[in-house]
Amino acid sequence: MSLIDLRSDTVTRPGPEMRRVMAEAEVGDDVFRDDPTVDRLENLAAGMLGKEAGLFVASGTQSNLCALLTHCGRGDEYIVGQQAHTYIHEGGGGAALGGIQPQPLDLEADGTLNLQKVESLIKPDDYHYARTRLLCLENTTNGRVLPGGHAEEARALVDRHGLSLHLDGARLFNAAVRADRPVTELAAPFDSVSICLSKGLGAPVGSVLTGSADFIVEARRWRKVVGGGMRQSGLLAAAGIHALEHHVERLVDDHANARRLAEGLAREEGCEVDMELVQTNMVYVRLPEEKRDELPGRLKERGILVYPGNPMRLVTHLDVSPADIERVVEAFTGIL
Repeated sequence: MSLIDLRSDTVTRPGPEMRRVMAEAEVGDDVFRDDPTVDRLENLAAGMLGKEAGLFVASGTQSNLCALLTHCGRGDEYIVGQQAHTYIHEGGGGAALGGIQPQPLDLEADGTLNLQKVESLIKPDDYHYARTRLLCLENTTNGRVLPGGHAEEARALVDRHGLSLHLDGARLFNAAVRADRPVTELAAPFDSVSICLSKGLGAPVGSVLTGSADFIVEARRWRKVVGGGMRQSGLLAAAGIHALEHHVERLVDDHANARRLAEGLAREEGCEVDMELVQTNMVYVRLPEEKRDELPGRLKERGILVYPGNPMRLVTHLDVSPADIERVVEAFTGIL
């Protein structure tokens, strides 16, 4: 029985063609800036996002951390969503390693930030306060796509106050596919954008931070400071290139599978699914409370891996097929 892993889209594994390009990649020493495959990946990602330069890093967490350290100094502040990955799921790196104070506020139901509240949180020019330097947005957030116009309004706000604007775009290509907009348009309002290669795009490792040429020069220094200088990383960069060239358009399949899964579970007695939130490759299903603890173990017995929770997050990706979705729905039916 094949395993179906719905814990995250980070669990994807490189297929035969991706493994081939990795094995055949031309490499050098990236710390000495002579790995041609890394250079190609950085230029490709930057070009796709409409930015001047890119920086290949080990993870999305490292990418966002390098962005924070580049935009902000010790005693500075960034404004961020209370439920955003940059704030809640990255170990407090900005504060621990950069002395950067986060100023969180709750996300709205659609994943946006209330920009009036954001503006009220910008600190005055007074040495009693941390200096507000940066606003961080995320797209997608829990599978939700930022509504059109929100990033542009945020751009206008930061321009009025002399701030910078960073996007945690770990799943930005999912957002572009869902919105049917060029990814360059979604990235345009931001000074810096981080994209993840190892989620729905299917590469085994890595993210790319993009921005202006000067910004990336400084971010490269911070990558080294936080231990991220890599050597013959063209082996990994080759997988990222393959992902960007071959795995973007197929994200629509993951979205269709998520919709199929949501519709199947919504028909199950005791399951609650808000279909309006099923926009990309994530499904949140609320379960009968008496079943929440036993369900992950019983699904595992059927060869299905899920992350515990209520609501439970189920994530589709390139290793999940329509037939797998049918099997998952049948398993929920049998257990519930």
